[in-house]
Amino acid sequence: MLIIPVKDGENIDRALKRFKRKFDKTGAKRQLQVRKQFGKPWVKNRQRIQKAQYTQHLRDSENI
Repeated sequence: MLIIPVKDGENIDRALKRFKRKFDKTGAKRQLQVRKQFGKPWVKNRQRIQKAQYTQHLRDSENI
C-alpha cells in the first residue's frame, strides 16, 4: 500500500505526481499487466531468449 503524505498548502497535482512516480518505481503496474493476460510458457521462454540475445548483442558491440 502506497502512502503519500500531503503537506498543508501543497498542490494536489504535485502530490499526485509523487504518487505516480512512487507507483511506477514499485513495479506494481508491470505486475498488473503481467497478471492481466495469461502467457503461454513457450512464449515467455522465447521472450526471455530474445532479451538475452539482445543484451548479448549490445555487450558484443560495446567490446568492438
